[in-house]
Amino acid sequence: MRIVFWGTPDFALPGLNAVLGEGHEVLAVVTQPDRPAGRGRQVRHSAVKAFAVAESIPVLQPESARDPDFIAALRELAPELSVVIAYGQILKREVLDLPERGSINLHASLLPELRGAAPIAWAIMRGYTETGVTVMRMAERMDAGPILFQTREPISADERASDLWLRLSELGAAALVETLALMEAGLLEERAQDDAQATYAPRIERADAHIDWSRNASELDRFLRGLDEVPGAWTAIGGGEIKLFRPRIAEDDKAGAPGTVLDVHAQDESDGVQIACGSGSLWVREVQPAGKRRMTAAEWARGRGVQAGDCFA
Repeated sequence: MRIVFWGTPDFALPGLNAVLGEGHEVLAVVTQPDRPAGRGRQVRHSAVKAFAVAESIPVLQPESARDPDFIAALRELAPELSVVIAYGQILKREVLDLPERGSINLHASLLPELRGAAPIAWAIMRGYTETGVTVMRMAERMDAGPILFQTREPISADERASDLWLRLSELGAAALVETLALMEAGLLEERAQDDAQATYAPRIERADAHIDWSRNASELDRFLRGLDEVPGAWTAIGGGEIKLFRPRIAEDDKAGAPGTVLDVHAQDESDGVQIACGSGSLWVREVQPAGKRRMTAAEWARGRGVQAGDCFA
């Protein structure tokens, strides 16, 4: 098929690679404009653009997918299908209906559960034991179009979002290939979503990632794992901010005011820093101080000299 592929982050790359691997013609890639990123605020290509440039695929980067000139350029390509994976803009009906076969989207949840921008993070933070991927026909309402294909995937008890992200991107690529094969064979069946069963996974802003130490240890364990590694759950200590990763619920009965450091294993890379929660406590095994690299909590403790009685806020 003649396909226009829409996507921006790493999550979309396995899907794009799979479409090419199945022999489909990718007429162009549509991705977000280059943006400043990182500590140096240098302008960077999206992961999808970098891949497309390396493969000599034309790249379109409209500031808005509603721009008339962009839509005219899209129409000139005469695609059979648009495939969208984590593109980052809402597409209007004119754009969705432009290809002969319409537009389909790969979403990282079992729709209608977890509609929205951050389904992987919210699946972990809400304690789901299972998630998956859905290929759907796109509608103007967010993630509400008919379901074309779904695949399930378990979530382990110590799952981190970064690990689940990788698995679901590969699972999604396989689901996309199967969907395209069924479409070409005329065997694809569409199933309307039950809006009454819908749940939502809104975008997570920086303020949302601030750790509330009054919550219990189980909730904060899921919170830290769900936000690993973007945007990263953060807290403050000694006037500086720090992101915390790789939590483990403590098995002892040590207690203190929420946010208080209960113990420090500065020589034990498998533990690190034990912090009191509203109920129970967590060992935190990796950290990233503001402006620095990610490191083990033990390494950070040795350098900073954190000790029992210090307090995170």
